[in-house]
Amino acid sequence: MTPRLSVIVPVFDEAGRLEPVLERLLAAPCSIPREWVFVDDASSDGSPEILERFVEQHRAHEAGMVLLRRTENGGKGRAVRDGIEHATGTYIMVQDADEEYDPADVPRLLEPLLEDRADVVFGSRFRRERQQVHRTFHFLVNRVLTMLSNLASGIYLSDMETCYKLFRADLLKAMRLRSDRFGFEVEATAYVAKTKARIVELPINYYPRTRLGGKKIGALDGLAALWHLVHFNLLVSARQAFDDLPARYSAR
Repeated sequence: MTPRLSVIVPVFDEAGRLEPVLERLLAAPCSIPREWVFVDDASSDGSPEILERFVEQHRAHEAGMVLLRRTENGGKGRAVRDGIEHATGTYIMVQDADEEYDPADVPRLLEPLLEDRADVVFGSRFRRERQQVHRTFHFLVNRVLTMLSNLASGIYLSDMETCYKLFRADLLKAMRLRSDRFGFEVEATAYVAKTKARIVELPINYYPRTRLGGKKIGALDGLAALWHLVHFNLLVSARQAFDDLPARYSAR
Protein backbone atom coordinates (compact mmCIF):
# COMPACT_ATOMS: atom_id res chain seq x y z
CA MET A 1 0.00 0.00 0.00
CA THR A 2 1.40 3.40 -1.04
CA PRO A 3 2.01 5.65 2.00
CA ARG A 4 0.20 8.98 2.05
CA LEU A 5 0.69 12.20 4.02
CA SER A 6 -2.36 13.93 5.51
CA VAL A 7 -1.75 17.67 5.81
CA ILE A 8 -4.14 19.39 8.24
CA VAL A 9 -4.48 23.11 7.53
CA PRO A 10 -6.39 25.02 10.26
CA VAL A 11 -7.63 28.40 9.04
CA PHE A 12 -8.98 31.36 11.00
CA ASP A 13 -9.38 34.82 9.45
CA GLU A 14 -6.52 34.53 6.96
CA ALA A 15 -8.35 35.90 3.90
CA GLY A 16 -5.77 38.61 3.17
CA ARG A 17 -3.05 36.14 2.11
CA LEU A 18 -4.92 32.85 1.95
CA GLU A 19 -5.09 32.25 -1.81
CA PRO A 20 -1.33 32.60 -2.52
CA VAL A 21 -0.55 30.52 0.59
CA LEU A 22 -2.82 27.70 -0.61
CA GLU A 23 -1.31 27.78 -4.10
CA ARG A 24 2.18 27.66 -2.57
CA LEU A 25 1.25 24.64 -0.47
CA LEU A 26 -0.16 22.76 -3.43
CA ALA A 27 2.88 23.59 -5.61
CA ALA A 28 5.41 22.43 -2.99
CA PRO A 29 7.14 19.11 -3.75
CA CYS A 30 6.33 15.94 -1.85
CA SER A 31 7.77 12.47 -2.26
CA ILE A 32 4.45 10.71 -1.55
CA PRO A 33 0.79 11.49 -2.33
CA ARG A 34 -0.89 14.03 -0.06
CA GLU A 35 -4.35 14.36 1.44
CA TRP A 36 -5.35 17.94 2.27
CA VAL A 37 -7.67 18.48 5.24
CA PHE A 38 -8.63 22.16 5.46
CA VAL A 39 -10.44 23.17 8.67
CA ASP A 40 -12.06 26.60 8.78
CA ASP A 41 -12.48 27.60 12.42
CA ALA A 42 -15.56 29.82 11.99
CA SER A 43 -13.72 32.59 10.13
CA SER A 44 -15.63 35.83 9.59
CA ASP A 45 -13.45 37.46 6.92
CA GLY A 46 -14.17 35.53 3.74
CA SER A 47 -11.74 32.67 4.37
CA PRO A 48 -14.50 29.99 4.07
CA GLU A 49 -15.48 31.19 0.61
CA ILE A 50 -11.84 31.24 -0.52
CA LEU A 51 -11.38 27.69 0.76
CA GLU A 52 -14.54 26.49 -0.97
CA ARG A 53 -13.43 27.93 -4.33
CA PHE A 54 -9.94 26.53 -3.93
CA VAL A 55 -11.15 23.02 -3.08
CA GLU A 56 -13.65 23.07 -5.94
CA GLN A 57 -10.98 24.14 -8.43
CA HIS A 58 -8.37 21.60 -7.37
CA ARG A 59 -10.31 18.59 -6.09
CA ALA A 60 -10.28 16.83 -9.46
CA HIS A 61 -6.47 17.03 -9.68
CA GLU A 62 -5.61 16.05 -6.09
CA ALA A 63 -5.73 12.55 -4.60
CA GLY A 64 -7.63 13.78 -1.55
CA MET A 65 -9.03 17.13 -0.51
CA VAL A 66 -11.40 17.70 2.41
CA LEU A 67 -12.94 20.93 3.69
CA LEU A 68 -14.37 21.03 7.22
CA ARG A 69 -16.25 24.10 8.44
CA ARG A 70 -16.74 24.73 12.14
CA THR A 71 -19.77 26.81 13.13
CA GLU A 72 -18.11 28.10 16.33
CA ASN A 73 -14.53 29.21 16.83
CA GLY A 74 -12.76 26.62 18.97
CA GLY A 75 -9.10 27.54 18.52
CA LYS A 76 -6.25 25.88 16.65
CA GLY A 77 -6.20 22.79 18.87
CA ARG A 78 -9.89 22.13 18.32
CA ALA A 79 -9.50 22.55 14.56
CA VAL A 80 -6.50 20.20 14.54
CA ARG A 81 -8.47 17.55 16.44
CA ASP A 82 -11.24 17.74 13.84
CA GLY A 83 -8.62 17.34 11.14
CA ILE A 84 -7.00 14.35 12.82
CA GLU A 85 -10.39 12.65 13.08
CA HIS A 86 -10.91 12.96 9.32
CA ALA A 87 -7.32 12.26 8.21
CA THR A 88 -6.78 8.93 6.44
CA GLY A 89 -3.06 9.11 5.61
CA THR A 90 -0.19 6.95 6.85
CA TYR A 91 1.44 10.08 8.31
CA ILE A 92 -0.11 13.30 9.62
CA MET A 93 1.24 16.83 9.96
CA VAL A 94 -0.17 20.31 10.63
CA GLN A 95 0.49 23.21 8.26
CA ASP A 96 -0.42 26.72 9.40
CA ALA A 97 -2.20 28.84 6.76
CA ASP A 98 0.55 31.47 6.61
CA GLU A 99 4.04 31.87 5.17
CA GLU A 100 6.10 31.31 8.34
CA TYR A 101 6.99 27.71 7.43
CA ASP A 102 8.41 26.50 4.11
CA PRO A 103 6.54 23.46 2.72
CA ALA A 104 9.61 22.69 0.60
CA ASP A 105 11.14 21.34 3.86
CA VAL A 106 8.52 18.58 4.15
CA PRO A 107 10.11 15.95 1.83
CA ARG A 108 13.28 16.00 3.95
CA LEU A 109 11.25 15.70 7.17
CA LEU A 110 9.41 12.71 5.71
CA GLU A 111 12.60 10.74 4.99
CA PRO A 112 13.13 9.30 8.52
CA LEU A 113 9.50 8.12 8.56
CA LEU A 114 9.65 6.56 5.11
CA GLU A 115 12.94 4.85 5.97
CA ASP A 116 11.46 3.55 9.26
CA ARG A 117 14.01 5.45 11.35
CA ALA A 118 11.44 7.51 13.25
CA ASP A 119 7.85 7.59 14.44
CA VAL A 120 7.79 11.37 14.97
CA VAL A 121 9.84 14.06 13.24
CA PHE A 122 10.19 17.58 14.65
CA GLY A 123 11.23 20.41 12.32
CA SER A 124 13.40 22.74 14.40
CA ARG A 125 13.59 26.47 13.77
CA PHE A 126 16.55 26.75 16.13
CA ARG A 127 18.99 24.04 15.09
CA ARG A 128 22.37 25.63 14.41
CA GLU A 129 22.44 24.25 10.86
CA ARG A 130 20.08 27.15 10.03
CA GLN A 131 21.58 30.62 10.36
CA GLN A 132 18.45 32.70 10.72
CA VAL A 133 17.55 35.84 12.65
CA HIS A 134 14.58 35.51 15.02
CA ARG A 135 12.59 38.16 16.82
CA THR A 136 13.93 38.38 20.36
CA PHE A 137 10.72 38.08 22.38
CA HIS A 138 9.28 35.05 20.61
CA PHE A 139 12.72 33.44 20.38
CA LEU A 140 13.27 33.71 24.13
CA VAL A 141 9.73 32.54 24.96
CA ASN A 142 10.08 29.50 22.70
CA ARG A 143 13.49 28.61 24.06
CA VAL A 144 12.33 28.87 27.70
CA LEU A 145 9.23 26.78 26.99
CA THR A 146 11.34 24.18 25.17
CA MET A 147 13.82 24.02 28.07
CA LEU A 148 11.00 23.51 30.58
CA SER A 149 9.38 20.92 28.33
CA ASN A 150 12.67 19.03 28.10
CA LEU A 151 12.97 18.96 31.89
CA ALA A 152 9.37 17.84 32.38
CA SER A 153 9.19 15.30 29.55
CA GLY A 154 12.67 13.82 29.64
CA ILE A 155 13.25 14.21 25.89
CA TYR A 156 15.74 16.74 24.56
CA LEU A 157 14.51 19.02 21.77
CA SER A 158 15.69 22.38 20.49
CA ASP A 159 12.17 23.47 19.42
CA MET A 160 9.17 21.94 21.16
CA GLU A 161 6.75 24.63 19.91
CA THR A 162 7.42 24.06 16.21
CA CYS A 163 4.37 23.68 13.98
CA TYR A 164 6.19 21.13 11.82
CA LYS A 165 5.67 17.85 13.61
CA LEU A 166 5.16 14.77 11.44
CA PHE A 167 3.58 11.74 13.13
CA ARG A 168 2.79 8.20 12.21
CA ALA A 169 -0.99 8.34 12.03
CA ASP A 170 -1.62 5.42 14.38
CA LEU A 171 0.36 7.18 17.13
CA LEU A 172 -1.30 10.59 16.74
CA LYS A 173 -4.81 9.15 16.40
CA ALA A 174 -4.33 7.20 19.64
CA MET A 175 -3.74 10.44 21.58
CA ARG A 176 -6.64 11.67 23.70
CA LEU A 177 -5.98 15.33 22.87
CA ARG A 178 -7.77 18.04 24.85
CA SER A 179 -6.15 21.40 24.04
CA ASP A 180 -8.24 23.96 22.17
CA ARG A 181 -5.93 26.88 21.39
CA PHE A 182 -2.15 26.66 20.99
CA GLY A 183 -1.64 23.98 23.64
CA PHE A 184 -1.58 21.27 20.97
CA GLU A 185 2.20 21.58 20.55
CA VAL A 186 2.88 21.12 24.28
CA GLU A 187 0.30 18.36 24.69
CA ALA A 188 1.37 16.30 21.70
CA THR A 189 5.03 16.53 22.73
CA ALA A 190 4.22 15.52 26.30
CA TYR A 191 2.26 12.49 25.07
CA VAL A 192 5.03 11.40 22.69
CA ALA A 193 7.40 11.48 25.68
CA LYS A 194 5.17 8.97 27.50
CA THR A 195 5.85 6.38 24.78
CA LYS A 196 8.91 4.73 23.30
CA ALA A 197 8.29 6.37 19.93
CA ARG A 198 11.47 7.14 18.00
CA ILE A 199 11.99 10.89 17.60
CA VAL A 200 14.12 12.70 15.01
CA GLU A 201 14.69 16.47 14.90
CA LEU A 202 15.80 18.21 11.71
CA PRO A 203 16.43 21.89 10.89
CA ILE A 204 13.83 23.85 8.89
CA ASN A 205 13.45 27.33 7.45
CA TYR A 206 11.31 29.85 9.31
CA TYR A 207 10.08 33.33 8.42
CA PRO A 208 8.28 34.79 11.48
CA ARG A 209 5.48 37.26 11.03
CA THR A 210 4.52 40.04 13.44
CA ARG A 211 1.22 40.84 15.15
CA LEU A 212 0.62 43.45 12.45
CA GLY A 213 1.25 40.72 9.90
CA GLY A 214 -1.49 38.57 11.40
CA LYS A 215 0.30 36.54 14.08
CA LYS A 216 -2.35 35.40 16.57
CA ILE A 217 -0.38 33.86 19.43
CA GLY A 218 0.20 36.28 22.32
CA ALA A 219 1.48 36.66 25.87
CA LEU A 220 -1.55 34.93 27.41
CA ASP A 221 -0.87 31.89 25.26
CA GLY A 222 2.67 31.81 26.63
CA LEU A 223 1.32 31.78 30.18
CA ALA A 224 -1.17 29.07 29.24
CA ALA A 225 1.71 27.02 27.84
CA LEU A 226 3.31 26.94 31.29
CA TRP A 227 0.18 25.35 32.73
CA HIS A 228 0.01 22.93 29.80
CA LEU A 229 3.62 21.91 30.45
CA VAL A 230 2.86 21.00 34.05
CA HIS A 231 -0.54 19.47 33.37
CA PHE A 232 0.18 17.27 30.35
CA ASN A 233 3.67 16.16 31.41
CA LEU A 234 3.17 15.62 35.13
CA LEU A 235 -0.55 15.34 35.87
CA VAL A 236 -1.80 13.28 32.91
CA SER A 237 -0.73 9.64 32.97
CA ALA A 238 0.08 7.57 29.90
CA ARG A 239 -3.16 5.66 30.43
CA GLN A 240 -5.11 8.93 30.43
CA ALA A 241 -3.22 10.27 27.41
CA PHE A 242 -4.06 7.46 24.99
CA ASP A 243 -6.85 5.27 23.73
CA ASP A 244 -5.69 1.92 22.30
CA LEU A 245 -2.03 2.88 21.93
CA PRO A 246 -0.36 0.41 19.53
CA ALA A 247 1.91 -2.00 21.42
CA ARG A 248 5.03 -0.93 19.54
CA TYR A 249 4.82 2.54 21.15
CA SER A 250 4.07 1.35 24.66
CA ALA A 251 6.72 2.33 27.19
CA ARG A 252 5.90 -0.70 29.31
